[in-house]
Amino acid sequence: MAFTIAIAGKGGTGKTTLAALLIRQLIQAGKGPVLAVDADANANLHEALGIEVEDTIADIMARINNNLEPLPAGMTKDQYVAFRIHQSLAEGDEVDLLVMGGPEGPGCYCYVNNLVRGFMQELSNNYPFVVMDNEAGLEHLSRRTTQNVDILFVTSDASARGIRSAGRVKELVESLALEIKKMYLVVTKVSDGSVEALQEEIQKTGLELIGAVPQDEQVFQYDLQGRPLVELPNDSLVVAAVTEIMRKTAIL
Repeated sequence: MAFTIAIAGKGGTGKTTLAALLIRQLIQAGKGPVLAVDADANANLHEALGIEVEDTIADIMARINNNLEPLPAGMTKDQYVAFRIHQSLAEGDEVDLLVMGGPEGPGCYCYVNNLVRGFMQELSNNYPFVVMDNEAGLEHLSRRTTQNVDILFVTSDASARGIRSAGRVKELVESLALEIKKMYLVVTKVSDGSVEALQEEIQKTGLELIGAVPQDEQVFQYDLQGRPLVELPNDSLVVAAVTEIMRKTAIL
């Protein structure tokens, strides 16, 4: 069974950056191959990893549901969908990427979510690590797509509003009794003194602060130029911060 890491938090808190750098460091440490799962409807983990994606699960489902991909003779819909999801895995260097894509209908993710859960359980034996970049907000938690997780990193920017939002993630996880072994807070985009100023808000959440990721001009430049974040140099401030978080949580 793979060691599963998930990232949750509101939009703009650096979930995808954290996911990409976790994967980067796992591969550099020789702990691959890694199964990366982009469960955000606004999928961009592939860009951070430098992987081209031809199909998303949502695209596959849309074609099947609209009879643009007729079912082969002798195959049930579930069998064919499972086959096509296998085909949709995008391969990188020591990382395979599964992209959920947009909803299958007006706000509906139910069938797709069930497929992702089953597919991840099936694949987990083939990878030592799974890293899941979840969508912004809390709905994915209530849909129970984030289950059987060894570590959940809850991200927040360096603001009181962001920290309170992270606290609501913890409350929802506990109210749903999700199977998450460890849960930590990661504060991103920090500047000098910002974490200290937020200590009271952080304590109110009940989350353990496992690390802070600083503002890094290199990340801004890489995003501006469309360069994969996994190509950031080893002396990057964010790479160093994520590496320290992984050491504290015994991932490395």
